[in-house]
Amino acid sequence: MSSVGVVIIGRNEGARLHRCIASLRGQVDRLVYVDSGSTDGSADWARAQGVEVVTLDTTAPFPAARGRNAGFDRLARDGLPDYVQFIDGDCAAEPGWIAAAAAFLDRWPTVGIVTGWRTEVAPDASLYNRLAEVEWHRPAGPIAACGGDMMVRSGLWAQLGGMDGGLICSEDEDLVIRARATGLTAHRIGQVMTRHDAAMTRFGQWWRRALRSGHGFAEVGRRHPGHFAAERRRALALGGVVPLAALALAAGGGGGLAALALLPWALAVAATARWLRAEGLSPWQALRGSALILASRPANLVGMAMFWRRHLSGATRTLIEYK
Repeated sequence: MSSVGVVIIGRNEGARLHRCIASLRGQVDRLVYVDSGSTDGSADWARAQGVEVVTLDTTAPFPAARGRNAGFDRLARDGLPDYVQFIDGDCAAEPGWIAAAAAFLDRWPTVGIVTGWRTEVAPDASLYNRLAEVEWHRPAGPIAACGGDMMVRSGLWAQLGGMDGGLICSEDEDLVIRARATGLTAHRIGQVMTRHDAAMTRFGQWWRRALRSGHGFAEVGRRHPGHFAAERRRALALGGVVPLAALALAAGGGGGLAALALLPWALAVAATARWLRAEGLSPWQALRGSALILASRPANLVGMAMFWRRHLSGATRTLIEYK
């Protein structure tokens, strides 16, 4: 049977980290926890549990790529396992996932990365959590990109040089794109992989999460022009062109034309609400959720602008966090 190591990344996860580590006991050969400057004693607690711990230098930023790369390097120090499962410290692995993912990679040598479904621990705690739950549940089969929870062939990760530590977000998307360029594929298995705790309860968190996504749309899109193209177009149209056109018409006294200019917003809300209803949300949840998704478009556009401003000016990139 193939060997599996795990890299957990986190900061101040508290009970979530405890749950994460407990969920992996007995499923893997080695556990490495990479701590990004926690002040809640997470690193000491993990060491006391017998987990290998890497504490990152706090004088540099903590992008997820940096933590995952450091965890992989720690595994490599004592001999790499065949596969590495990457998981965030606010997630717990589903029983049986590790064996299923490793068996899939054993069976399909042309697959380099395998992932599954991430679900929310408390999807009904807030509409934001519920929307995250819908976002995670994408169709099984070959995929062009995935999130940070994934199992990767160790040889592939080493060949790629790991994740790009210069990316402050969407580093997982970039990795999958580069992996597919080697001729290997990525695949989503139709079963639950991890249970995540988004803990989103405020609009400000939702907005900053959308800012971060927009930054990723622009940065990864610059490196891989065909990727995130639809997301960039939606952000530009619904987050910029439509509201600016309506404001310009309203300022010119064309109230009727201004209302007409907002028609794409109404159509977008209606279409998104239908999709959310099909995903199991109630009519009221679907309507509110579609409005929140529409509100994320301007945030995406601002995030895209943030990337280009930083890129063109050479400014230091800072993390965009929502927790």
